[in-house]
Amino acid sequence: MLLRLLTTSLKPYRALLILVVLFQLIQTIAALYLPTLNADIIDKGVATGDTAYILTTGGWMLVITLAQIIATIIAVYFGAKSAMGMGRDLRLQVFNKVAEFSEREVSKFGAPSLITRSTNDVQQVQMLVLMGATMMVAAPLMAVGGVIMAIREDGTLAWLIAVAVPVLLIAITLIVARMVPQFQKMQRRIDRINQVLR
Repeated sequence: MLLRLLTTSLKPYRALLILVVLFQLIQTIAALYLPTLNADIIDKGVATGDTAYILTTGGWMLVITLAQIIATIIAVYFGAKSAMGMGRDLRLQVFNKVAEFSEREVSKFGAPSLITRSTNDVQQVQMLVLMGATMMVAAPLMAVGGVIMAIREDGTLAWLIAVAVPVLLIAITLIVARMVPQFQKMQRRIDRINQVLR
């Protein structure tokens, strides 16, 4: 249901989301390249006493860091723009749909519940899109790139990744499994708050 809602609601913002992915890719590549440059400074600059190499590579690190910051800001901007636009459209759709309800349908759902759907629930979907555009896009790119860089640097330590990744996935699954019932309880309490305030 949520996936269908997101795919239909985000269609007008497809170009913005492509830009988000592009700029997240740029910032991820920059973030993964910086440790390599840092290692080069230590291996080729500090170890040999080559000050010129240290300054040159340090300058490149500053340029790459600046590019990473700019790419991150642009990605977050486009992600926020698409999330807020989608939220505005979704809120309007919910409002128009509720306005078409008969008195019996309004009493069936309950006014507090309808208020929650058009305010808090839309905001939750907005936050999901925003987090997805910033963190959920960058995290897989960083994970895959990090694994590739780690294996490239020292293949003998790849077994650590083979152990750490499944443990991390199990931990995340357990956390999400505990969060879902708590989230449902929170939704019922928000309905109750709206009922009291109304």
